[in-house]
Amino acid sequence: MRGLYLITNDDPIELLLAKLEGAMATYEVAVLQYRRKKVAKEDQAYEIEYMKNMCNQYKVPFVINDDLETAVQYGVGVHLGQDDGSIAEAVARLPKNVLIGRSCNNSLELAEQAIADGANYVAFGAIFATETKPEAGNIGLETLKQAKAKLNVPICAIGGLTVENSAEVIEAGADLCAVISDVLGRSMSAVSSRVYEWSELFAEQA
Repeated sequence: MRGLYLITNDDPIELLLAKLEGAMATYEVAVLQYRRKKVAKEDQAYEIEYMKNMCNQYKVPFVINDDLETAVQYGVGVHLGQDDGSIAEAVARLPKNVLIGRSCNNSLELAEQAIADGANYVAFGAIFATETKPEAGNIGLETLKQAKAKLNVPICAIGGLTVENSAEVIEAGADLCAVISDVLGRSMSAVSSRVYEWSELFAEQA
């Protein structure tokens, strides 16, 4: 598993879906994560169903952010923060072939525990400062290098990543680069070309 890990933003849903179609049609998105913090739970069903179907069409793993119950309901993957529930419970309740990830901040120990509990990828960040989570600070590249040497699951980097600053992130050990604004913050016409730029970046670092 390698490449662009795309996370949804809070655009109006029709605009977001149009941008996602543009991104997914490149066949260069490695993972799609549903993260819609400003959408009420009761309004999420249509969005999740639509994106799940889109992911099935393009054969892209689909992951729900921070909500195991919803992931169980739709039979898709989940990404859990440190305070968002048990990895072991997620493993027990979700289908065997889905992604289960854990945010590990800047800690190899947290990552090792997550893997022991059954996570099949781990995320570190924020690598660089980010407007999405300003409280996360920035951890730089050293943890990625250590993780690459020690861990046996895909490593996801998150936080302030752009095509322009991520060559060193991939080189340090990131198998996946989690991105919101660098793709979805662009105009609809620029989304697919930006995804291709990410794909080229990963190819250059292969």
